[in-house]
Amino acid sequence: MSETKPYIKVVVGVILNTQTGEILLGQRPKGKPWEDWWEFPGGKIENGETQKQALVRELKEELDIDVHSCTPWVTFTYEYPKTVVNLAFWRVTGWVGTPKSQEEQQLAWTTPANAANLGELLPASLPPLRWLTLPEQYAVSGLGAADNSENWLAGLQQQLDQGIRLVQLREPAWPEGPAAASLKTIFERAIALCHAAGARVLINSVHPKAWWKLADGVQLRAQDAMLADARPLPREHYLVGVSAHNLADALYAQVLGADFVVLGHVLDTPSHPDQPALGWAQFADIAQEAGLPVYAIGGQSQATLDTAHEHGAHGIAAIRGLAG
Repeated sequence: MSETKPYIKVVVGVILNTQTGEILLGQRPKGKPWEDWWEFPGGKIENGETQKQALVRELKEELDIDVHSCTPWVTFTYEYPKTVVNLAFWRVTGWVGTPKSQEEQQLAWTTPANAANLGELLPASLPPLRWLTLPEQYAVSGLGAADNSENWLAGLQQQLDQGIRLVQLREPAWPEGPAAASLKTIFERAIALCHAAGARVLINSVHPKAWWKLADGVQLRAQDAMLADARPLPREHYLVGVSAHNLADALYAQVLGADFVVLGHVLDTPSHPDQPALGWAQFADIAQEAGLPVYAIGGQSQATLDTAHEHGAHGIAAIRGLAG
C-alpha cells in the first residue's frame, strides 16, 4: 500500500501592480524543496486562521508589507511528488511598504506573459499565470437581428476603444437557414475589428461547429460541455469557457480542462425574468469550489466589478452592462 501524501493548505498572494499589469514573484530560498524555482509568495494556513488572516501574516513575514486591499480569486489543488497542496490564491492590490525579501530570496516584478523568462517556474504557478492573461471584462453580443448589425458593430468598436479585450458572439435566437450566412459575415467582421484592437473573440457553442476554428475560443453551453473535442487548436492558441448554473456544471468544466467558467445569473436580469438569481453568497460558494477563474454574469456592469471581486470572481460578463 502506498503511503498517503501530506495534505497542506496554503494561501498565495498574487501581488498586482494595477498600473503596469506586473506581478511579484519570488525565487525559493536555498536549502528548501524546489530551491531557486520561481513562485508566488505565500505560505501555510495555520490552525484557526482564515485565508485572509494567513495571507496578511505571510506577506508581512515574507515581504514586510502590510496588506490592506485583497480579494479571493481561485482555489485549486495540486499534487506534487511528495505532497498534495490546496492553494488559495488571492489578488493583492493595496499594501503599505515596499516588498523586500525577509528570507534571502530574489524578488522580481514581471508580466504573466514574461514570467518564464525568469527561470524555472514552480508547477503550481503555471495555471494562475495563464489565467492572469484573461481580461476582467467579457462582453457578450446582443444583435438580435441582421438589421441591427451596423449599430452593433459600431458599439463593438466603442467597447474595444474603451478597453474590452474579450468578446463572445452569442445569438441563440438567430434564424436558421439562409439567415445564418448573414450572421457568419457579421462574425467575421467582428473578428477583424477585435484582432485589430488586440482582443480575442469566442463563439458560443449554439452556433455551427464549422465556425469554431475561426474564433479564438469557444464558450460551451452547460449542455454542450461534454464535447471532448471542444478545443480544435492547442491551448496556447485557443480558449474554452463553460457556462455554468450550479456547482456540478462548474466542476465539470474543471474535468474538461476548460480555461474559465461563466456563472450565473447572479442578479435579476431581464433575460431570465422567471428564474431565481443565484445571489452573491451562492456565487461565492461555487466560485470557491470551481478550481478555475469564474466570471459573474447576470445583472453585471462596471459598477458591480468590485463586488464580484469581493466574492471570488475573476471578472464580469455582460450583454448590456458593457455596451459601448
